[in-house]
Amino acid sequence: MFRIFFFAAFSFAYFHGFAQDIGYARKTISILTSQKYWGRGYTKHGMGKAADFIENEFKRFGLSPLGGNRFKQYFSFPVNTFPGNMTLKLNGKTLIPGKDFIIHQASKGIVSHDSLIQKDSTTYLSKSRNIAVSLVPKLTWSVAQQVLDYTIVEVNKNSLSFRPTQIDIDMANELVPNFTAANVGAIIKGTAKPDSVLVFTAHYDHLGGMGSKTYFPGANDNASGVAMLLDLAKYYAAHPPKYSVAFICFAAEEAGLLGSKYFTENPLIPLQSIRFLWNLDLVGTGETGATVVNATIHPKEFALLNQINGEKQFLKRINSRGKAANSDHYFFTEKGVPAFFLYTQGGIAAYHDVDDKAETLPLTAYENLFRLFVDFNAAIIN
Repeated sequence: MFRIFFFAAFSFAYFHGFAQDIGYARKTISILTSQKYWGRGYTKHGMGKAADFIENEFKRFGLSPLGGNRFKQYFSFPVNTFPGNMTLKLNGKTLIPGKDFIIHQASKGIVSHDSLIQKDSTTYLSKSRNIAVSLVPKLTWSVAQQVLDYTIVEVNKNSLSFRPTQIDIDMANELVPNFTAANVGAIIKGTAKPDSVLVFTAHYDHLGGMGSKTYFPGANDNASGVAMLLDLAKYYAAHPPKYSVAFICFAAEEAGLLGSKYFTENPLIPLQSIRFLWNLDLVGTGETGATVVNATIHPKEFALLNQINGEKQFLKRINSRGKAANSDHYFFTEKGVPAFFLYTQGGIAAYHDVDDKAETLPLTAYENLFRLFVDFNAAIIN
């Protein structure tokens, strides 16, 4: 009898305590950051391919569509894209896209050979006044929904050992007035209270490509969050709780939280049915702990989170932060949905650059963070 009890207890502890799959997470991050998905952005169908991958994973795990008969919720918006040429020479020196320079995301395409006039210690203007060159300590790219009537080039100041006086540039842009993207959502029905819903969200889009040869992988931002969400979906599919659990992967976060805004204005589940929402964004590190946005407006839930963390020692520290419009939780908060946005801290500093790669992402706190989410949700349910 003791042997049977011990085996049963060991099996429960093993399968429930170690249900997270860091191998699956690493594989998912590698897939989503690969060249095939081209930065999960606006050229080479990168975002669309990523949406298809997520939908197929939901189907493979046996989840049901969140919205009726389909997993995808489509919407559209304008976006400035860079599908073609992306070459730059300063004083005859060829610079490498992403490493040595970026084009400001709202820049107009241009082909030009011109002289540069120094405006201040970091800024140079073309003689024709339609190009600005700015020397910066770090290259950080983004997404724009409009196009300027001039071109801005940001150059890593460490890439130059001379004062730029001449520019040769060939850069193509294309404003897509109605780019179509899709949120991807799925649900596991609760065993006792299916009308009460716990939600995990993560944006799957990133910055895409800058030209035809350079893309931004987006490992920590936010392949890490998608990997965690999908791993949790796989876990809850095998261990359905009393409450329903929904999983939503948003598009167009990098363009201004557009996917989550659209969802909250066109919800596929009643927002008032959401008992609690976790937004997973930048969860690939954790050496020094994590920070929770909205901690100050949900003090009871934050105290519960810290109680669980204190007992289990999952993370070194969980820092409290107030309300902030810095990820996809925001529009849910504005609609009165209780939500936390958690991001990990420490480790690599790559952000919105070409160095945010799968192979350098440590996933230091991944396993413990997974356990923290599961234990917190169990406490909320009970």
